[in-house]
Amino acid sequence: MTATNVGTRQPPIAERRPTRQETHGRTRVDHYAWMAAEPAELRAYLEEENRFSEQLLEPLSGLEETIFAEISARTQHSDITVPTPNQRWWYYTRTESGCEHPIYCRAPRDPHGIEVPPVPQSAGGALPGEQVLLDGNVLAGRSGGFAVGAFRMSPDERFLAYSLDMAGSERFVLHIKDLETGNELDRPIRNAYYTCAWSQDADFLFYVVLDAAQRPYRLMRHRIGTSVDDDVALFEEQDESFWVQISTSHSQQYLCLRTSSAVTSEVWLLNASDPTGEFRLFRHRRAGVYYHVEHQPRPDRDDRFLALHNENAPNFAISCGGFDDAPWTPFIDSSGDRILWVTAFAHHLVVFYRRGLTNRLRVLDRDDNPREIEFPDDVYTMAPASNPLFDTTRFRLSYASPVQPDGIYDLDLVSGRLALLRSRPVLPGPDGTAFDPADYQVVQDWAVADDGTRIPITLVTRADTPRDGRAGCVLYGYGAYERAADMGFSIQRLSLVDRGISYAVAHVRGGGDLGAVWHEAARGPTKKISFSDYLSCARRLVEAGWTSPERLIARGSSAGGLLVAATVNQDPSAFGGVLARVPFVDPLSTMLDDTAPLTVTERDEWGDPLDSAQAYDYLLSFAPYDNVHDGAYPPVLALASMNDTRTRVHEAAKWIARLRHTAQGGPFLLRTAFQAGHRGRTGRYEAWREEALVLAWIVATVEHAGQATSGAR
Repeated sequence: MTATNVGTRQPPIAERRPTRQETHGRTRVDHYAWMAAEPAELRAYLEEENRFSEQLLEPLSGLEETIFAEISARTQHSDITVPTPNQRWWYYTRTESGCEHPIYCRAPRDPHGIEVPPVPQSAGGALPGEQVLLDGNVLAGRSGGFAVGAFRMSPDERFLAYSLDMAGSERFVLHIKDLETGNELDRPIRNAYYTCAWSQDADFLFYVVLDAAQRPYRLMRHRIGTSVDDDVALFEEQDESFWVQISTSHSQQYLCLRTSSAVTSEVWLLNASDPTGEFRLFRHRRAGVYYHVEHQPRPDRDDRFLALHNENAPNFAISCGGFDDAPWTPFIDSSGDRILWVTAFAHHLVVFYRRGLTNRLRVLDRDDNPREIEFPDDVYTMAPASNPLFDTTRFRLSYASPVQPDGIYDLDLVSGRLALLRSRPVLPGPDGTAFDPADYQVVQDWAVADDGTRIPITLVTRADTPRDGRAGCVLYGYGAYERAADMGFSIQRLSLVDRGISYAVAHVRGGGDLGAVWHEAARGPTKKISFSDYLSCARRLVEAGWTSPERLIARGSSAGGLLVAATVNQDPSAFGGVLARVPFVDPLSTMLDDTAPLTVTERDEWGDPLDSAQAYDYLLSFAPYDNVHDGAYPPVLALASMNDTRTRVHEAAKWIARLRHTAQGGPFLLRTAFQAGHRGRTGRYEAWREEALVLAWIVATVEHAGQATSGAR
């Protein structure tokens, strides 16, 4: 992608059609608003953009193929997950070489036997007595956005409720399958959400449907063997900022209806053995109080309900409570840690929490005596895995570090010992070189923000990478919704790091990296703090010698796309390239549109520019699309998806069009996946192919750092 290559091709130029928008007495002229209103014209424009980007990226095809081959060689194509025990069956997924999607299976289990998972005789092979529940490859067909949403086994393990999305739109069709006969029951249910739950007798299935704005808003009850036309509506949320979800307590004794906004929630419970009964309110919603409820029946003791909540506890606490607004009795305070979840077992409680930059576990025995579980690394990712059994002394979890592949462990809840069940295999590369964690190093550093706050940075690099500013570096950021940007292990990332390009994560405020307070510090009217944090991290990487501005690539997805795009507007010279996937770059237009999916529910995060002139002005002041200027910008590669309902495709299209018209530098490229949603194309080989292209673009951009570009912008 040299200056000559760019200069010989002309980019598509989007037509400018000024649209005046009046809000709070302010006039905003949007020259590309037509992209949201004219789908046929937009598609034609996106097809032009794809042809242009293919032409410009064609010189990278050899490098792309090389990186794809590296990813493919290092990955075990035929593989199997560690089987998860339920009552009478082990559940697992398998992948087969050459197939895009997993196969969902189960194999018989002795409910009175040991809980050590069986091992297949060959890599990726079937277990004895295997029953295939769903074959994703058969179901997906030619769909590029295929996904399985709900996957819920009935308590007697006879019926499977599962939902499918064929386009990436996250509007699912819910199916019920009789696993004894292999037949589909009843008529499929359309416009379903991810969640569903069974009654204890497996006669009823509870599910949630979506409204026109993609909001899960109504709880339904379906009786097995009857027409879906006779399904009963049990609850409908009238507040458009609230979402409805249905689940089952880990004890399997209660159905849990939770309706929640970003900051407030309310829970209703129904005894799962009385599916036609009435849900009972646990506690009325109170503005700003967010809570979950877990049920723990205890042998020889009274049942108890545990409320994980943030009332007078910014980092959340756990209290014991009861129905109908009964007072809460403090049980576990946060002690500065962010409590993320609590899971009840017959004789134990497992508390999942965050301290500093890492997730932790605390186990309480039947007398509530706590035990802290220790992990070996300073930098790691850890999360609970599937744990369907209630009466067990084993807790399944996943664990990885930036240089240690993902491992599945069983935690003995009595002794606190961890047993590794399986580590993800990393095979030799195409040249036969074996993966060795000792070849890499993980570094934790800190940038100092404009207000003096220390912002963590995690970086992985080859141990022999020089710190003289000549190496490339990718800086990933997210910074929203209290989501922590933990760095786990990635086979794909090896293809960058082995080429001397380090990979760093900026743990900026707005995310959940350092708890709920970290999130609160940069959302709504303080959102700009995220951008200054990210810029401080970029400058710290340069100062520490890991890279130079022209060799530093900003990378973000969705809300992270907003982060990197807004930061580059502030200082384009701080970066040598920008990689933005499904970027949320036109937040003002989206938050002004009540009909757009997610808009109303997102206003707690971004502000409400329809209601507040102050919120309007603040959003306008940093919205990436609105703040593109005529400075010299680095090359930009934006990836969008046609069926994305979270960040709609026209946002990236408008942003690239405005960059071309207004900014200098570039080139500015847009690639759209026409059969995909927010998560991109879901087939694993398709995903590898897309990532290989992205990594090839990053490598080429770093290699051509400092070269002037001209012609197409």
